Formats: sequence, structure tokens, C-alpha cells
Amino acid sequence: MRGLKGRDYISVSDFSPAEIWKVLELSRDLKLRAYGGERVIPVLQGKTLMLVFQKPSTRTRVSFEVAMKQLGGFTVTANWTELQLGRGETIADTARTLSRYVDGIAARVYSHKDLLELAEYASVPVINALSDLEHPVQALADFFTIWEKKGRVAGVKVAFLGDGADNVAHSLILMAASLGAKISIATPKGYDPHPKIMEVAEERARYTGASIEVVREVEQAVRGADVIYTDVWVSMGQEAEAEKRVKELSRYRVTKEVMEIAKPDAIFMHCLPAKRGYEVTDEVIDGPNSVVWDQAENRLHTQKALLALIL
Repeated sequence: MRGLKGRDYISVSDFSPAEIWKVLELSRDLKLRAYGGERVIPVLQGKTLMLVFQKPSTRTRVSFEVAMKQLGGFTVTANWTELQLGRGETIADTARTLSRYVDGIAARVYSHKDLLELAEYASVPVINALSDLEHPVQALADFFTIWEKKGRVAGVKVAFLGDGADNVAHSLILMAASLGAKISIATPKGYDPHPKIMEVAEERARYTGASIEVVREVEQAVRGADVIYTDVWVSMGQEAEAEKRVKELSRYRVTKEVMEIAKPDAIFMHCLPAKRGYEVTDEVIDGPNSVVWDQAENRLHTQKALLALIL
């Protein structure tokens, strides 16, 4: 297994299954230490992480800033338009410059291509804090939460309802494939996962025993599921097609009746923010099977582990 120090984390597939487990195991240790009163562990003393945002953020921004502080480091946070990027400086020139100042860069962007260019020209590690293709830091927290709640990952069935081409869905597919889980994506025609994501996931699944399927019917995906997961139907940048997306995805709403099709102890997950009444009802997200707040908290612990290992 290659060391993680100095590595980029642009896609879940950048790390091997063993490397992903290394992050998850360190996440568990750091969380236990935090709950034991050891909240500051200065392994990144003097290190600086640059956070760059094209899109609004609550969980990603706050969890990264707190994570660096609890590891003894610092963050510099800027909106894309606050940098010279907003006035036409190239991504390549920005990457070269920032690399002289900071020890790592985490960026939330509209286009995955921009992130790849940033990583190409930066000489420090680059983390995907969300792009239109993937949300790999979210997937770390998601599968850490599943591991906590179910005591295992291999063989656990995850049902994702909604937009199968969603960035969160893509990272969930790759993470399930890497860790030997089962994932069933219930999505309408025209919303299937990106072929390249499926190709990489299926290759990994051959070695881990994972299973991946894309289906049209909610019941087929949810029956026997340990986890029900959904995301917003209209992501940032998709506002112009909101009416069309709501109409086409409305039958994939997670309701109490949908939860009753799954296993009795199935948990409900959502990366947040949620559009209550659309992809999920209040009685589900606020119900006894919902673990969304633990899931949100775990963004902090898994990102602390990720940062500790790569910086």
C-alpha cells in the first residue's frame, strides 16, 4: 500500500480499498479521542489548508476549518471571486502561486475539469470538496457512519433514490465498490450514473465482492436494504431545469411507506442540505431511523483523518 502523504483526493478511486480503510480506521480513533476529551491533537502544527469555494457551503466549510484547527493547523478561506480567478487569472497560475503559500488545497467547484487542472499544476495535495462529478469527502463520512451503525460494510445493502448521475451517488457507488457493499440506484431513464464511474466501480467490485445495480423501481432498490439514501433533486447549478427534474424524480421521494419496505432496522441518510417535502418527508428525516446528524458530524472526523494522512 502506498503512503497517503502528499496524495491528491479528487475521486474515491484515487485511494485503494486498503487506503480507504486506513482513513476510516483513523477516523474512528480520532473520534474516540475527541469524545474522550482530547479534541486538539496537533499533528499538523504550522500547516495551512487553503479552502476555495465556487459554491455555497455549510458542512464542508465548517468541518474543514474545525478539522484543521483541531489538528493544530490553520485555514485560509476564500470565495472563487475573491481571488484573482474571478478576474481571469488562470487556474494553473493560481495553483502554482497557492502552492508556495499553503500545504494543501481543498476546492468546491462547479466543473470537475477545473479541479483536475488545479491538481495538475499544484505542487501540494488537492482535495475535492465537491464537484459536479463527485463528492468523495462526503462518501468517507457516509461509509464511516454505515460502519458505526451496522458494525460492518461488506455485504451491507445501500439503496440510493433519485438522480443516479448525482455527484453524491457517483462517490457512493465507488465507495461501495471499494469496500464490498451492495448498492442499488433507483433512478428514471436519463439519470443513470456516468458510464466511466460505473466502469471503474465494476472493476473494483470484481475484487471486493461488491454488487452494483441501476433499477427504475423504488421497491426493487429498497427491498432488503440496510440503508436508504437520497439527495436533493436540484443541485447547485441546475436551477434552470428545476421544474423538469422535480416532475421526473418525484416518484423517488423517501416516505414512511418507502422505509417500511426496507429492513426494520434500516437507517435513513442524506448528505444535506435537504429540501424537505421533496426528496424526503419530515417524518423520515426527523424519524427514529434517521442518522443524518451523526452523518453530518462524521464529516469532521473523517476529514481530520484525511488531512492528517495526506498533509
